Amino acid sequence: MQSARVLSIGEFSRLTHLSVRTLRRYHDAGLLEPARVDAASGYRYYTGEQIPTAQVIHRLRELDVPLTDVQRILRSSDPGTRAALVADHLHRLESGLERTRAAVASLRRLLQPEPAAVDVELRRVPATTVAAVEDDVQLRDVLGWYAGAMAELDAVVPEPAGVPGGVYENELFETGRGHVLVHLPVAGPPSSGRVHPVTLPAVELAVTTHVGTHDDIDVTYGELGAWVVEHLLAVAGPVRETYLVGPRDTADPAAWRTEIGWPVFQVAPA
Repeated sequence: MQSARVLSIGEFSRLTHLSVRTLRRYHDAGLLEPARVDAASGYRYYTGEQIPTAQVIHRLRELDVPLTDVQRILRSSDPGTRAALVADHLHRLESGLERTRAAVASLRRLLQPEPAAVDVELRRVPATTVAAVEDDVQLRDVLGWYAGAMAELDAVVPEPAGVPGGVYENELFETGRGHVLVHLPVAGPPSSGRVHPVTLPAVELAVTTHVGTHDDIDVTYGELGAWVVEHLLAVAGPVRETYLVGPRDTADPAAWRTEIGWPVFQVAPA
């Protein structure tokens, strides 16, 4: 029987949107033990099966669940006990705050006994020249930065040839700061202010669509990443997002649709 492929702490960080520093802290606290630690180098290695556990821990800590309760939830083999422990804490926190409601919904999705299989499309994207705004951004500031960058793009490109997109370097997820590029397709991209032409290189992507608010988009990232690890050779390139329907189109988050493209290398026909 073939053993599960191990992931470096950097790969695991990208799949879970947890920084390397946070993963080390979870290890030291006894919450998430690596599948293997190299005795000579001290490098930590994980498996794809640990992704849901990492994201459950992340959601519980976002909800300020005490470490002792997190350990009890993870160590309990009874789904009813786990659900009861989570429910007790959720009842204390559901005070109407938007951030809390989003985290609760995401946690419930993660704790589904049989989550739906992720629908993945393999896509070859040709090189494309777009109008773009780019910068190095802190992960916590991405949403605000994105809103400002898109407002500038909309002002300079009033009639785009398609929907907006984003390119997110791995360092953004691994260290909490990295290069971000947002863009609009347009014939003859202009140069004005921060807006300038950029040619995005051709790439092969494993693509899935995240439905709804972006509060739990990291769960879809984890599902896609786990699928890629199991089926294809992942490439250490930037992740791409395409905003088919978003806040610019409708105020209803349930209608939002975001494509996530994970760089891959196909060695055989799909």
